[in-house]
Amino acid sequence: MFPRIATFCSTAFVVVALALTGAAKADELDGIVRVKSAYPMAETIARLKQDIAAKGIMFFSETDQSALAAKAGVTLLPSTLLVFGNPPLGTLFLSSNPASGLDWPVRLLVHQDAQGAVWTVYTDFAWIAQRHHIGDRAAEFAMASKVVASITSSVQAR
Repeated sequence: MFPRIATFCSTAFVVVALALTGAAKADELDGIVRVKSAYPMAETIARLKQDIAAKGIMFFSETDQSALAAKAGVTLLPSTLLVFGNPPLGTLFLSSNPASGLDWPVRLLVHQDAQGAVWTVYTDFAWIAQRHHIGDRAAEFAMASKVVASITSSVQAR
């Protein structure tokens, strides 16, 4: 019972910290953070990748999901998945619970909606901590939350 309490406290800490900084907040039902971009799709992706590189974060891959869909004969609005991370930080979560590797490295989806708005979307780190019952990494989850909020703020519409 105590590990769940610790996880809840850690989760609450990160959510409160983000609320105080004015960062985007996760949807309570699915843990998804949605940040509207001020830029078109290609420029959003370029700016995000530039910010990731400037922070010295390892970039792993870029997957154009709409191109894959087109090859399968499916029409999909523009959608690209960016995968990146900082192994010294991210692997700490895996050492707490190896199943958290399902959520690491970081995945950031950039997609365009039917109205033409571009969005950056990712899973809230407090949600990931709760999902994997990780209660011993509050400071690390808070750091990861700050970093991804900083990255998405580089394109955020004001």
